[in-house]
Amino acid sequence: MNILSAIEKTFTNQSIVSAIASTIFIILLGFWLRKRGTFGENFGKVLTKVVLAVALPALAFNSFMQPIDQKSLHQGMGVLVWGILVYIILIFLTPLMYPKQNKSKRDVMAILTTFGSTTFFGIPIVGAIFGLEGVIYSSIFNIGYRIFLYSYAYIKMSGLKMEVSNIKKMFLNPIVIATFLGLFLWLIQGAMPQVTVPLMKNGVAAGGMTSVAFYRIDQTAIWLWRPLNYLANLASPLAWLAIGCTLGSISVKQAAANKLSWYYSFNKVFLVPLINIIILVILDLTHIMPLNFVAIGTIVIMMAAPTATVASAYAISYDREAVLASNSSLLSTISAVVMMPIWIAILNILNQAGIFH
Repeated sequence: MNILSAIEKTFTNQSIVSAIASTIFIILLGFWLRKRGTFGENFGKVLTKVVLAVALPALAFNSFMQPIDQKSLHQGMGVLVWGILVYIILIFLTPLMYPKQNKSKRDVMAILTTFGSTTFFGIPIVGAIFGLEGVIYSSIFNIGYRIFLYSYAYIKMSGLKMEVSNIKKMFLNPIVIATFLGLFLWLIQGAMPQVTVPLMKNGVAAGGMTSVAFYRIDQTAIWLWRPLNYLANLASPLAWLAIGCTLGSISVKQAAANKLSWYYSFNKVFLVPLINIIILVILDLTHIMPLNFVAIGTIVIMMAAPTATVASAYAISYDREAVLASNSSLLSTISAVVMMPIWIAILNILNQAGIFH
């Protein structure tokens, strides 16, 4: 298939176009409502707390309520391995992107470039584009992200040794608990007691019977799966509204005056995901670590996310280039909103052209 045909198929695919349009429109709605005064100054923070404490944990857990096979297990383990390796690579690579900066700025910008908002920004978009399969891969990918964010990034930014309180943040986070619980149940379902129940699809009887592990609530306890599904479905729209609300609360003019923040944004939302695409395609073509389109697409979208909130908070809390970090966070968010549809289109064009399997 030639590139022009691949481009045509991508931009005539209603599910892709709808997902891109939904993301942009809802972010713009949040921006307009904040500028108009409908959303108050702290409303974006409230939405963020709801998404992180309720919607994303429900989404992470529910995504694992589906069958497991050798293919999905193999893909999931590949994503887990790459999710650890990529942060090791970036920890050494990102400081080289800022050779002209002093050590303080170089360290801060390297951390901000390495760690993006994969949970809050990435997962809702992955879910909209790739569905539950993408959410599973994104949740598994985030295991390595959280390990390094709450250990290496904390130590580097604070100048302190690892604290017990930070370890608690890592493991007692609702999203982490939901991810590990869901992943564990997903992996062991074949060895658990099985029950035969009417086959359900998206909470509706699909005809026939199926045998599943007794805890597969998507089949055995629709009364419990459905409220979790309602909460999970809130993740994307609320996250996008919060992003728009945040953009509407900050002075873009002030942030835009900083050239280093623009350079950082280019590195974060363009160069880092590009590096991931190149390496993952090479690993796939050489059969060293073959990953399918959904797995690679999920990783690229996650790595194209703007500054991680936690990384930015480290910079502000420990007075490590706080203004620069805030400006970089804003500009990278704007850049990510612009680039995300482009990355989605590029991924689908490459897929239609037969680059991915």
